[in-house]
Amino acid sequence: MRGGGRAPWADAEGRRLTAHGFRSTFRTWAREATSFPSEIAEAALGHVVRDKVERAYRRGDALDRRRELMERWAQFLDRPEGAVVPLARPT
Repeated sequence: MRGGGRAPWADAEGRRLTAHGFRSTFRTWAREATSFPSEIAEAALGHVVRDKVERAYRRGDALDRRRELMERWAQFLDRPEGAVVPLARPT
């Protein structure tokens, strides 16, 4: 806690917010509301491929695909307040 007894990030009611929760929200949205491969979403989060063999063969950075995903995320976040956005998988 910092001065004033509030968490570093808090909502209007004073509930603590964490970067992990925000990242988790992004990951859930990417999985359920887009058709981007999970590898692109993981790369957008800065996650490293742990498997040495897979990492050796993955030479590109998928920058254009990551940029496209993050633009979609920005559009999602920029929706008018109070808009209901279903997170169901597209059919």
